[in-house]
Amino acid sequence: MLSVNLGDGSGVSAVLATEALTKRYRRHDALSDCSLEIPEGHVVGLVGPNGSGKSTLLNLAAGLIRPTSGTVRVLGETPAASPAQLSKVGFVAQNTPTYEGLSVSDHLRFGAHTNPGWDHSLAQRRIAQLGLDLTRRAGKLSGGQRAQLALTLAIAKRPDVLLLDEPVAALDPLARREFLQILMETVADHQVSVILSSHLVADVERVCDYLVILISSRVQLAGEVDELLASHHRLVGPREGVAAAPENQVIVDSSYTERQATLLVRSDGPITDPAWIVEAVSLDDLVLGYMSQGKRGGGPATAPEIPR
Repeated sequence: MLSVNLGDGSGVSAVLATEALTKRYRRHDALSDCSLEIPEGHVVGLVGPNGSGKSTLLNLAAGLIRPTSGTVRVLGETPAASPAQLSKVGFVAQNTPTYEGLSVSDHLRFGAHTNPGWDHSLAQRRIAQLGLDLTRRAGKLSGGQRAQLALTLAIAKRPDVLLLDEPVAALDPLARREFLQILMETVADHQVSVILSSHLVADVERVCDYLVILISSRVQLAGEVDELLASHHRLVGPREGVAAAPENQVIVDSSYTERQATLLVRSDGPITDPAWIVEAVSLDDLVLGYMSQGKRGGGPATAPEIPR
C-alpha cells in the first residue's frame, strides 16, 4: 500500500483524508488502495493522465459514489452523511452541469432553495461581474459562461471546500484564464480550500500550492509544490556514471544518449558529487517524469532499468 501524508504535524485538520480507499467496477479498479491526507487551507492540484482516478476520487469525496473498500472523510466527516456536511462542500463536475432549459435567474433560485447557507448577494454580484443575462437560458450560454455559472452556484452556497473536476478542460484559453481568475478571487476573499483536478499542468502551476499525482489509479506523489520542486533535481552526466549515482537519490525518470545520461531524481539533501551537473526542475518536468514512470509500471522508490 502506498501511503502519502501531507500533514505537517501542527494539528491542522484534513480537508480530505483517505485510507486504503478503493473503488472497483467489476474487475477494474478506478481507484486503488489510496491513502492520502491533505490539510485545509490550500489550493490542491490533482493531476494525472485520463483514466488515472481523478474523477473517481472527487466523486467519492463529494459523496456521489461509495467506496468498494477503505474510507474517505472530508473535513473530518463521511461525505454526504448529513445536510450539514453537504453544505460544507461545493462540487463542480467535469461537464460543468447546468440545466439547459432554466434561465440564469432560475439557477440562482434553485441554489437558494437547496442550500441553507446560500449567499444571494454573492451570487448576484458574481453574475453581474460576468455580464450574464439573468433571463438567458443556460442552454444558450457559451461553454465558458456555463462553467462560470456552475462555479457561481458552488461558491454561493458558502462551502468550506470546493471540489472541481476538470472544470476548464473544454474551455478556450481566454475562458480558462477568466475561470481561474474568478476561482483565485474566491479563495482570497472567502478562505475556501480547493481541490482542482486537471491534466493541464500550466493551469495547476498558475493557481495551486499543493500537488497530488495520480497514475494508474494510485497516488504516486503528494506534497507542497515548493517542497516537491526543491527535493527534485535534473542530473546530467556521463552515461557510465549512472551506476555510481549520488547516494540518497531515487531515480524517478531517465533518458540517454550514446554518452550522456539525464536523470530526474528525488533527493533528501544537497547533491555535491562533481560528476553531475545539477539543474532545477519545473512543475511540468516533475509531473511528466512521474507520468513516464507510471507508464513503465514503476513506483516512487523504483529506479528505471538502465539501458546498456
